[in-house]
Amino acid sequence: MSAREAILAALRAASARVVPRPPDPEPTRFDDRVGTFLESVKAVGGAAARVPDVTALDAAIRALPVWAAARRTVSLVPGAGASTLDLSAIADPHDLEGLEVAVVPGELGVAENGAVWIPGTSLPHRAVFVIAEHLVLTVQARDLVSNMQEAYARISLQRPGYGVFVSGPSKTADIEQALVIGAHGARSCTVYVVG
Repeated sequence: MSAREAILAALRAASARVVPRPPDPEPTRFDDRVGTFLESVKAVGGAAARVPDVTALDAAIRALPVWAAARRTVSLVPGAGASTLDLSAIADPHDLEGLEVAVVPGELGVAENGAVWIPGTSLPHRAVFVIAEHLVLTVQARDLVSNMQEAYARISLQRPGYGVFVSGPSKTADIEQALVIGAHGARSCTVYVVG
C-alpha cells in the first residue's frame, strides 16, 4: 500500500458517522403580534405607535417634531403627511439630497424583529428610504406576521425585482462596540401600525 493510499484509508476510517439533520425548530408565534411588533421596533432603536386610521396617522405624522421642522418631505402614503417634493419630477436620485423626512408604506411587518418589508415597486426612487434624515414607515395591523418564515411565505418578488426589510434607524458599531445610530442612513425611524 502506498503512503497516499494509507493516508486516505486512515481518513476514511476516522470519518465521523453520518448523523441525520435535526428537525427544524418550530417558528415563534405571537398571540399579540401588534404589541410584540411595537416592542421590537423600540428594541432596535425606533419609535412605534398604533393609530386607528389614516386620519389619525396624518395627525401623528404632523405632530412629529422632525416633521414640523422639515422643509423637504416626501409622503408615499395617500392622506398621511404632505410632500414638498414631487418624486415624479425627479429623474436623478442625487436630487433627493437634503430630504429630511420620508413617509413610506410597508407591505408587511414582522413581530419578532420589528422589520418592515418595503417592496421596490412602491418606491419611485430606491434612495428615498436611505437618503432621508428621518424615516416614517407605516404598516397595516392586519399585515403583521409573527416571524420571518411567515414573512418570506407572503413575499412575492417579481423578477427582476427589489425589496428590503427595514428594522429601525441606521445603526453601526465599530470593534470597540460603540453603537452609532444614523451613520449610514436615517437617523430616526418611526413606525405606525394602522388599524
